[in-house]
Amino acid sequence: MTILPSITALRCLDSSARLLSFTRAAGEMHLTQGAVSHHILQLEKQLGVQLFLRKRTTLELTLSGRTYWNEIAPLLHQLACATENMIASGGKGRILNLSVSSGFANYWLMPRLHEFLSSHPDVTVNLSTQIGPVDFSNGKDDASIEFCAGASADVDALLVHPLVLKPYVSTTVFKEFAKAHRIHSKKLTKAQLAAFLQSHSLICRTTVMEAWDGWLNIAGLLEEVPGAQLLAGPRYALLSMALHGAVNGVGVSLLPDYVASKPASEGLLTCLSPVAWTASRAYYLRWPHWRADLHALNCFRSWLLSMRTGGAPAVLA
Repeated sequence: MTILPSITALRCLDSSARLLSFTRAAGEMHLTQGAVSHHILQLEKQLGVQLFLRKRTTLELTLSGRTYWNEIAPLLHQLACATENMIASGGKGRILNLSVSSGFANYWLMPRLHEFLSSHPDVTVNLSTQIGPVDFSNGKDDASIEFCAGASADVDALLVHPLVLKPYVSTTVFKEFAKAHRIHSKKLTKAQLAAFLQSHSLICRTTVMEAWDGWLNIAGLLEEVPGAQLLAGPRYALLSMALHGAVNGVGVSLLPDYVASKPASEGLLTCLSPVAWTASRAYYLRWPHWRADLHALNCFRSWLLSMRTGGAPAVLA
């Protein structure tokens, strides 16, 4: 026999645990303080454990209370999201809750998203972002686009875009260097490029700390640029920071063309070399197995496939 507490009792627990007050929980839920207290008492009786320590002026979760709350809180959120989505979509599964890394969302997805929406006007895409892997167990997201190695346990993946990086610097900084060294070409020799890198800060992104080592190795410049210089360069967490650091003369950034092409065409950035380094990780669309049949996700996945050239990527098991 399945034992399920009432939704109202669970909501009272969630609100009281967050606010640590039956009175404030009552205000949030539009109930009386007595009603909230009654629901908590009934829940404790049903579970056979004490959920709160009731003191004169404070309310504290017991260990059992915190453990239970940590488990039911995401389920309540998932239930609320499912209900809202069902109402909004009319039961047709036409809402996609997508978590996307901020840099990829701003510079790759957003300039193209209108194409998807124009061909699928019945689908709504809700976007969120976070740092680190997405936890699908809380039910908040249907899918994600993450910079990662691909699939994992219970999560399928589709390659969306590789991360290919080239060195970019402020055009003003480049012109100053060219003038000082009497360089009249935008194409630097290997010796000139080494001299440029040795005399300027190399901006590192914390999500791809191996990028500069990898690029210098491919360019044949690993011996010319000391490791101490790589360690001394500024470290930025976000792609947008690395871009603006380069544009504003902070240093040299390794950037993908889809980020750098616009400021380069506007004369703000100069590409120091055509040599490109490809990261071992890439941007993948990821979704849990239990979301595989979602209509909006299938539409979005098919659209991403159509955006690629040279064939469709494989779904990783």
